[in-house]
Amino acid sequence: MRRPSHSLALLMLLGLAACAGKKTLPGDDQPTLKSMSGREITVAEDNGVKADENQAIAAYNEFLKAAPKATQRAEAMRRLGDLEMDSADNRLAAGQQTPNGTPDYKAATARYQEFLKTYPQDETNDRVLYQLARAQEQGGELELALKTLDDLVAKYPKTIYRDEAQFRRGELLFSTRDYVKAEQAYATVLQGDSSNPFRDRALYMQGWSLFKQGRLDDALHPFFGVLDLKLGGRKDDGELETLPGLTRGDRELVEDTFRVASLSLENLQGAESIPAYMTTPERRAYEWRVYQQLGELYLRQDRPKDAADTFSAFARRDPLHGQAPLMQARVIAIYQQNGFGTLALDAKKEYVERYGVDSEFSRQNSAAWQENAQPLVKTNLAELAQHYHSQAQKTRSTADYQEAVKWYRSYLVSFPKDAEAPQNNFLLAELLYEDGRFKEAAPEYEKTAYGYPLHAKSADAGYAALLSYAAQEKKATPAELPALQKESVESALRFANANPADKRSGPVLTNAAEKLFALGDQARAATVAQQVLALQPPAEPANRRVAWTVIAHSSFERGEYEQAEKAYGEVLALAPANDPARKDLVERQAASIYKQGEQARSKGQLVEAVKHFTRVAAVAPQSSVAAPAQYDAAAAMIGLKDWDGASRTLEDFRKRYPNHPLQADVGSKLALAYTERGQWALAAGEYERFAVTNKDPALARDALWQSAEMYEKAGSRANAGKAYERYLKQGGMSFEASVEARWRLAKIAKDDGNAAREFAWMKEIYQVDQAGGAARTNRTRYLGATAALAMAAPVADNYRKVQLVEPLNVALKNKKARLEESLKAYTVAADYGVADVTTAATYQIASLYQDFGKALVNSQRPKKLSKLELEQYNVMLEEQAYPFEEKATELHELNARRTTNGIYDQWVKSSFKALGEIRPLRYGKSERSEGVVDAIR
Repeated sequence: MRRPSHSLALLMLLGLAACAGKKTLPGDDQPTLKSMSGREITVAEDNGVKADENQAIAAYNEFLKAAPKATQRAEAMRRLGDLEMDSADNRLAAGQQTPNGTPDYKAATARYQEFLKTYPQDETNDRVLYQLARAQEQGGELELALKTLDDLVAKYPKTIYRDEAQFRRGELLFSTRDYVKAEQAYATVLQGDSSNPFRDRALYMQGWSLFKQGRLDDALHPFFGVLDLKLGGRKDDGELETLPGLTRGDRELVEDTFRVASLSLENLQGAESIPAYMTTPERRAYEWRVYQQLGELYLRQDRPKDAADTFSAFARRDPLHGQAPLMQARVIAIYQQNGFGTLALDAKKEYVERYGVDSEFSRQNSAAWQENAQPLVKTNLAELAQHYHSQAQKTRSTADYQEAVKWYRSYLVSFPKDAEAPQNNFLLAELLYEDGRFKEAAPEYEKTAYGYPLHAKSADAGYAALLSYAAQEKKATPAELPALQKESVESALRFANANPADKRSGPVLTNAAEKLFALGDQARAATVAQQVLALQPPAEPANRRVAWTVIAHSSFERGEYEQAEKAYGEVLALAPANDPARKDLVERQAASIYKQGEQARSKGQLVEAVKHFTRVAAVAPQSSVAAPAQYDAAAAMIGLKDWDGASRTLEDFRKRYPNHPLQADVGSKLALAYTERGQWALAAGEYERFAVTNKDPALARDALWQSAEMYEKAGSRANAGKAYERYLKQGGMSFEASVEARWRLAKIAKDDGNAAREFAWMKEIYQVDQAGGAARTNRTRYLGATAALAMAAPVADNYRKVQLVEPLNVALKNKKARLEESLKAYTVAADYGVADVTTAATYQIASLYQDFGKALVNSQRPKKLSKLELEQYNVMLEEQAYPFEEKATELHELNARRTTNGIYDQWVKSSFKALGEIRPLRYGKSERSEGVVDAIR
């Protein structure tokens, strides 16, 4: 036998290498089969030999002819079959077919059949049978292919080709509608290695086999098994077309599986059948797609209600799933598109309640909520609110109003910064206002006006808030009104500040200023009124007038009277001449001027005060404050010591306002002015007038006293005396004053030379003081002592009138008796203990003693005395007179010693002088008395 050449051997080896390195299997164009050939073997490029199938086939044929008994013959035959198979595959790939349109695999089939016939027990026959079945199937001999595969799995149950062989059996059986055997073949594949590449297709086709048998419930298990393999456990929330990790074939397989699964579920109990299969975490990952695909099937079948129920079933079953909002959204869309209005409305409610901002879904699925739920939540809330708003406007039903309010509020809470939020907030406020809920409407209008960036409804909302407050005020109780007005004012100020050019700002600010003033907030009222005046374009005259009025009243209340005067002037300028309010305005302007005078007076600025007070009469002579202003002007002049001006002003006041209550005080002030001008008589007359007209006894008494004093100064002692007497007659004065009045009357009597009347008053003074008891004062004691001293003087005068003449015994007795009376009278005065009275009484007593001694010495001598008798008589008289002289000396010395107590009045001085005469050697020297004076100092 001829051995093959080296080139032929090389070709054979290349052919074997090609067979080993590349398995060309049936259905290579299918994704599952491609996955088998997906394992690539890298072979280093060998540029030394170029393989050619035809050359290799020729070489193997030559070899078989040349070596019929060679040990490699079986291998060569098998490889020759593989080369024919590859050649047919290549022709098929190139589009080369037989005339009848089928691929030409006959050569390969013949080679494999020849091999099996020649080598029926070869250990590689499982592979040959596998290749033969493949060639038969590719060549269109399906029955033969099925028979070959049956032989393969029967003879070689553990062959490595078992899974593929069983899969191909199932395919061939399915195509022949032998669904039972096909299902069994697929089941055998699934019992094999779990990683075999035919598993997903086998599951899929097993399901179809069961489906074709009408075993729908059983069919769903393998269908869901396919989905477990392709989708289970992965994140599954997008479109299948874009789902990562799936090849095109995988996606087509998944889509087909969903379609047939949906058909199965439809023929069972629809969505109700699904939960029984969704028992694993893998299936829960794509469960939503099961509901989705079933729903889509219903829609294609024009069964919208069933579709909506299916989508809704998932949303209820797994409300926290990321796709649940989208499923429920489909429900709403289906109802709306098919005219199910009530169902759509209910579905929208369910949607916003389940997927709203504060829902459990939004908390647990923030990202999914933002992407899938938020847009429709917003849309549904707005549509629900608008639906019930429209309904409420038609029905006027409280329930519809409340429902609309509910959805508007929910929208605004959920989407406070949305572009449509201002408009919806405005609609909410309008709705509340329409329903008469003004207290709720006001803050919503304000929120609409000021809680968002400027928008088309900002100004209208702000003004509508004021209308809401006004509506509330009409129904408010007196207790509620102040707080409500304060809120209204704040809202009005916000409106004006936000909309200064709005023509409504003038009336709004004006109303706010009036309310603030009524509430007692004068400062803010004036500030707001100033805003009215500052508006551009200017506010209407009526509003400006109110603003100036508020400023005027507020300024007046706050004590800003100059500003108030100016403001009242502005109001008067804006008021018509026949306006009834002008009188009151003029009155208030006059009061402002008057108050400026009061302020200046309180600051001690009396000149300014006089100017303001006098201006009142010039601006408003008929005002109620004109008279007080003139009176106060006079009072201020008195404070300035402008006595002429004060007296002229008061005299004019008396004439101008004869019946004014202040007339009662004019007299006292005129009296003061007259007094300061030295017009004592006029002053006395005013005090006297005051005493007569004043109803206060105490003031009347004081006026009488002052009147008496003024009469005294004027030299009108008679009128002064009458005044003092009326004073005493009126009574009620203090004890001291009553004694003092008598003293003044005694003095007047003395000045008039009426000694008897003087004595009578002095006596009364003494008697009153003596009876004064505890009411006595130092002054009354002094006056009592002085009165006692004065009363002693006439007694002493009576003593001095007695002359010691014959008959001496009678004269001496009379004179001595009067001496005793005089001494007693002066002793009474001295006993008061009043220093200057005591010194006077002491001096007078000493003088009486001294006088009595002299009188004795100088008494008339008896007639008919001899010279001796006369001398003896004289000696006797001197002896009789000496004790009196000694007593006089003693009393003068007593007075003189009072200098040691700081007393050195005229009576002490007189005692010193008397001592100088009595004892000239001791007291006659001037330097001695000067020494006493010096010692006192």
